[in-house]
Amino acid sequence: MAVIDRFHGAIDEITETLALAAKIDADEFKEKLTVHFDRGVATHLFSVASGLKSVVPGEFEILGQLRRALELAQEEHTAGAELTELFVRALASGRRVRAETSIARGTTSFAQASVLMALEELGEDVVNAQVVVVGAGQLATGVAKSLLASPMNVGGVTITNRTSERAEALRDELADERVRVAALADLAAELSSARLAVVAIETPTPLLTKSDLAGLVTPLLIVDLGVPRAIASDVDQMANVRRVDIGDLRERVERVLDERHEAADAAAQIVLADVEKYLTDQRARGAAAIVSELREYFDEVVETELAKREGELGELDEEQREKVRSLIRSVVAKIAHRPTVALKEAAGTDQGIRLNEATRSLFDL
Repeated sequence: MAVIDRFHGAIDEITETLALAAKIDADEFKEKLTVHFDRGVATHLFSVASGLKSVVPGEFEILGQLRRALELAQEEHTAGAELTELFVRALASGRRVRAETSIARGTTSFAQASVLMALEELGEDVVNAQVVVVGAGQLATGVAKSLLASPMNVGGVTITNRTSERAEALRDELADERVRVAALADLAAELSSARLAVVAIETPTPLLTKSDLAGLVTPLLIVDLGVPRAIASDVDQMANVRRVDIGDLRERVERVLDERHEAADAAAQIVLADVEKYLTDQRARGAAAIVSELREYFDEVVETELAKREGELGELDEEQREKVRSLIRSVVAKIAHRPTVALKEAAGTDQGIRLNEATRSLFDL
């Protein structure tokens, strides 16, 4: 998200920057880009925070992700007052949705839903089996907790991560004798004795390909939660490997959560109201700002003109000069009164936006 002055020029610059970071051609990137502005930005972010855009409706992990995104942006000094306010209000709306609707009832965690899908796939085969969890962040933590809490009673959970310190910290947090830590470099070897692997890590390139698993004998189910995919798609060609990803998870969740449509509708109404309140408050603040600027402009005009005419007022004493100044200020205030009232009354409406833009244009503010 960005606060910009020129929409189209800025979109091109942002697209090129993202394409460069992703190391793909900008034209290819544009084909997959969805652009929101003004109301669309707030509606999208509030919907994400509420869980309406999640694979698992109402999932709570997204709130933590949004909060960390804001904290990181603030640390990097890339989020000003406007973006900070937008995120803070979106987070508040997300919490309100979860408090006032049943959308968060039952299986709401993305991690929880992923584990349930895997356990349904494997059935009794997962009992006493070895499971590998790749990652040590919030999603991986949720996956590990759901696995350990499952009545299917997995035999052991091996955590592997880029940094062993985080993997060890997660192991200590879980405090379960079935949990151990292994190096990410040994992932292929760990999978050779595993029945299930859940990959919950972000990586620009696949961690494993078909060739890495060439010696695999034991059937293996891989739940790939990476975006983009953390496991290369060529493993699908292997007889002993079945890989499912977020797309498969979405289809399953949609089938089992049909009963949440009513809760989702209620959540959408809350989001709609919160977005409207946010935009109204933003526009009201914008009106207050331009009214202040307009008054400063008129005051500056008065003072400038009085300074220019100082010589012409030389024959007047101080009391008479003050009367002249008071008269001029009074006249200017009368002229400015109606525009400032109109700006305040129209705040938060489309007319207010037009008046704001016209005022800035007319008075070069």
